[in-house]
Amino acid sequence: MEDVSANEDSIELSQSLITRVYYAAKDGMAIALYDLLSNKSPEQVDQIINQRVLEKNGQHCTPLIIAARNGHDKVVKILLEKFKPDLEQEGTVKFDGSVIEKASALWCAAGAGYLTVVKTLVKAGADVNHPTESHSTPLRAACFDGRLDIVKYLMEHNADMNIANHCNNTCLMIGAFKGHSDVVTFLLEKGANPNEKAICGATALHFAAECGHMTIVYDLLKYGAEMTKDVSGMTPLIVAAERAKAEVVECLIKCTDANTEKIIEAYELLGASYANRVYKGHYPLVKAYRYLRMAMELRFNDPENIIYKKLGDPVKAYDNWKECESLEELKSIKTSQNAIHMESLAIRERILGQHNPELSHHIVFRGAVFADTAKFDRCIDLWLHALNLNQLNNVSVVKDLLRFAQVFSQMIHVGVDFDFCQVLSVLQACVTELGRNKSRINNSVSEEDMEQHVEDMESNVISTLYILSILTKLLTSNGSRYTEQDKVKAHSLVHKLCVLQLCLKDGQTLLHLAVNAETPVDNFHTNDACKFPCAATTKLLIRCGADVNAMDNERNTPLHVIVSCKKSISDFETLYSIIMELIEGGAHMDTVNKWGKTPYYAAITGEAEAILRTQTKLSLKCMAAKVIKAHNLPYYEKVPRSLESFIELHGPGLN
Repeated sequence: MEDVSANEDSIELSQSLITRVYYAAKDGMAIALYDLLSNKSPEQVDQIINQRVLEKNGQHCTPLIIAARNGHDKVVKILLEKFKPDLEQEGTVKFDGSVIEKASALWCAAGAGYLTVVKTLVKAGADVNHPTESHSTPLRAACFDGRLDIVKYLMEHNADMNIANHCNNTCLMIGAFKGHSDVVTFLLEKGANPNEKAICGATALHFAAECGHMTIVYDLLKYGAEMTKDVSGMTPLIVAAERAKAEVVECLIKCTDANTEKIIEAYELLGASYANRVYKGHYPLVKAYRYLRMAMELRFNDPENIIYKKLGDPVKAYDNWKECESLEELKSIKTSQNAIHMESLAIRERILGQHNPELSHHIVFRGAVFADTAKFDRCIDLWLHALNLNQLNNVSVVKDLLRFAQVFSQMIHVGVDFDFCQVLSVLQACVTELGRNKSRINNSVSEEDMEQHVEDMESNVISTLYILSILTKLLTSNGSRYTEQDKVKAHSLVHKLCVLQLCLKDGQTLLHLAVNAETPVDNFHTNDACKFPCAATTKLLIRCGADVNAMDNERNTPLHVIVSCKKSISDFETLYSIIMELIEGGAHMDTVNKWGKTPYYAAITGEAEAILRTQTKLSLKCMAAKVIKAHNLPYYEKVPRSLESFIELHGPGLN
């Protein structure tokens, strides 16, 4: 007994020592660290210094890694000279809010900009090309931070500048993106390929042009950078125009072999981009018009070879705007702010194309401006167009769906009439997106992807619940403009949602959320219209096929949830309506949750108990199921399959 106790004390002391050594390293206390380790056996030292410690902020490192991360060269030297830690141990560290997995001590020192620590580690034999989980090397970390001194040192010691990260993003690309011209010049002088492409098809020239880094653009061109297209079909010239980098646009026009049509497109896109960007509180419409005019003049510059626009059909969201096709038409809209904005949106769609992920940003922004001025119909048309484009391109629409819940709620609050078809269009998008969410989760290739897809789906489930709540208000409003056919379509869409059998990580379905007072409600306008529990939303879901006996992770059915609500329900009618809808919809009153409680015993208010008491009807079928569960009688494959799930509802639990 004494031996066991002594052993436990030893383990406890060992963990305490590991923690003390770790924080001595983190705080740069070299002498204290040496004192803690000097009287330990080699085996004990090896265990202590190579074990990772998990911090509250999520960092998970060895003493060597955390010392390198914080630039404590003396600690690093003592560890290396006296105790021989594993140089290639990997840890989890945080840099500027980003979590870096599988980072070595050298990567941390290079990324944090500690040249002396870098030198110490390299001289000790650290692998200069040790990659992180995302395949970032110490050299790439130094390029990101713009530390030319570290870049030079690492390359002098065989660091490979051609190793790309998981996006095939090279050291040259990250230097160009971050604007570190000295690093870019050095890499180019050492033979870096300026035309290497990332997975997205972008080159270093794309990144420099996007960010407006003129000096780097010149350098890249000098070393042979070419005007190639990325996967969205955008050249560096178009990228610069889309980001309103006028100087870069002029530079690329001057220094490359761009033909007249490409120059026209660049000027048109540059003008269109200026028109929908706010600079110091206003739109630079004069500058926007100037570039639009320059483009139009170029179209007619050669009377023998006029370059006419190739226009498609007008877009409803842009108020069916037809682009100007002559200088006279362009002059006529010069003083009309709305006309310039619509012209610009139409130009962007023509040049970028509907499959370009950059297209929707300006559309959403213009819609928000209309919402701010209570022009809700224009806002919704634009946002629906952006939503459709994002879904067309398989881009996440988490923000889009919440945005609609917010604006619809605002409209209800101020008493503005609705176009019912617009709400149905959003609900259709919800069904489509949630179906895609489930598919993405099922086909996730990594834990990180899985987590992101689950997070997206949970956000979309909540936003969809808001849309359903808003829909019920329109369906019960005498002033709503909807037909019987609209109502049928609405019910059909809600049925499709129910068929998807969606639930959050805690197992809550849409029906659980609809009856739960703890369901979160967004506080930007949405809480003006959406409140839970909601009897109308509950009724809609049940009538459209929601499973009234679905269980969350604690085996609570929606009936358990509504009767055990800890928050005060505003009125008895809501409580009564929801309980009755659930019971009439087939909710079993004798279903037990994880704690062995039926809804009646889970009820925390007298009102809920009273309602349940009046509805208690225990069938012979339920009694038989309870007996089977109570006595643990075998029933799988001994009763019809349809009865197995029914029996399961009645246990497990305390009997």
